[in-house]
Amino acid sequence: MNFNTQSDNTQTPLLGAGGLVIKTTPNDNVAIVANPTGLKRGAIVLDGVVLEEDIPMGHKVALKSLDEGDEIIRYGQIIGYANRFIEKGSWINETNINMPQPPKLEDIAPPAPDERAFVTKNIPPSGVRGHFMGYRNPDGSVGTKNILGITTSVQCVAGITNFIENKIRKELLPLYPNVDDVVAFNHSYGCGIAIDAPAAIIPIRTIKHIAQNPNFGGEIMIIGLGCEKLRPERLLPENGELVNGGLVSNTQLTNNQSTNNQSSILYLQDEQFEGFYEMVDGIMEMAEKHLKKLNQRKREVCSVADLVVGMQCGGSDAFSGLTGNPVAGFAADLIVKGGGTVFFSEVTEVRDAVHLLVPRCESAEVAQKLKDEMAWYDNYLSQGQADRSANTTPGNKGGGLSNIVEKALGSVVKSGTSTIVDVVSPGEKVRKKGLNFVATPASDFACGTLQLAAGMNMHVFITGRGTPYGLNMVPVIKVSSNSKLANRWHDLIDFDAGPVAFGQKTIEEMGWELFQLILEIASGNKKVATDKLGLYNDLVLFNPGPLT
Repeated sequence: MNFNTQSDNTQTPLLGAGGLVIKTTPNDNVAIVANPTGLKRGAIVLDGVVLEEDIPMGHKVALKSLDEGDEIIRYGQIIGYANRFIEKGSWINETNINMPQPPKLEDIAPPAPDERAFVTKNIPPSGVRGHFMGYRNPDGSVGTKNILGITTSVQCVAGITNFIENKIRKELLPLYPNVDDVVAFNHSYGCGIAIDAPAAIIPIRTIKHIAQNPNFGGEIMIIGLGCEKLRPERLLPENGELVNGGLVSNTQLTNNQSTNNQSSILYLQDEQFEGFYEMVDGIMEMAEKHLKKLNQRKREVCSVADLVVGMQCGGSDAFSGLTGNPVAGFAADLIVKGGGTVFFSEVTEVRDAVHLLVPRCESAEVAQKLKDEMAWYDNYLSQGQADRSANTTPGNKGGGLSNIVEKALGSVVKSGTSTIVDVVSPGEKVRKKGLNFVATPASDFACGTLQLAAGMNMHVFITGRGTPYGLNMVPVIKVSSNSKLANRWHDLIDFDAGPVAFGQKTIEEMGWELFQLILEIASGNKKVATDKLGLYNDLVLFNPGPLT
């Protein structure tokens, strides 16, 4: 039986006389070596194919001889062209493949009406039941953590925010047992910038919307210097703006604007402060007011519809598109079916598979927005004299991914099969429940930062090569694509999707298991590895605007 991640959740890998390989569709002319130690020259695999050389785990073996210019097919799609004669049984990698051109955006037709209603397989028609214990906010959004957030309007104050974060954690948090942590969001923005340049809106709204993440419960502190171009007031919600997913009225904002300024913003250059420690005392006094409110938050029963889950992958390998990403995609379908919100991102890891996503868009308008984001990023890369081929890392290639085309085809599988209801530009917040595409760079840190701004309260991160990546604002469930990594990094990986590769479990079975784990961690019943170990990455703003 073929191993088809797109439509068949009962697949098994293919065992030849000499070793285990995985073929994703009947039309593929390559297979992936599944043996953890790779396969040696002379091993016999599918249809009596004899390996002409040693091939590492995750790498491709040619199932037929290929002439120069012949198509190389994986996932039923062209991932490249042979750049020389390749004998059957040979190792196919980046050295003997020429990369194809990306799909022409103007040639991708909008979805036809009969294509827009995607039905997720193997999920009960009645829907998905489940609940978690979360922190419901006044605006209707739900947090999975209870955190005091500190953000800044300029990088100049980063030293003092780090100082104050440690001081609050040691001196104040023990007095407020219902508060999980204090988190300072420092960034390299705020001054020395062209504040009114069109592209400046991206980092500004990113900072602003991170401050509105549901896990902060609306209790955010903004530390400013006083002379910066990015005024702290610009980081407060504007009239009629969506705040944590709930529309706040103009009247409510007008009445609360002056209060918010007084309770949420502190300028270090304020002349009332004499010296460093008076600044510290001022911030500590402000922190206590917010901590008292946060300490009153209690977990309550929340439905799957209250989940906002960001899907991301990093350190990908050839198994990511076979195990971890489709398992995450099935869990995404369950969340969407339960009324929740899921988004996937990483433009350069979507670009070469966008022709598979456009038919899944809810409308022609959504499809055009998706293509517009691809075109914007094409132009952005060309301005830097680069293209999407710069995405693929040495680690990706070491894990068997020969180019960005192969990587993208496996990457988009984490979106599941649901209809794409909206496309969100960098730094914006999600507007609709369901499956969203949130446009971000593929860089792990910039992507995670923008997904926080989009409003996620849970994060699922799939890796094949391994990374200690973590975020302190939301739980990050680390999913391994192969059991070799999960066993080696036993205290860093939260969920092993590797059994799918050997037919021990199906994508469907593991998707349900991941879904249940998401609910358990969202409830605070379990902790992810990065929270146990305190491993957190700095957030990184995507700033395509000019510096001055």
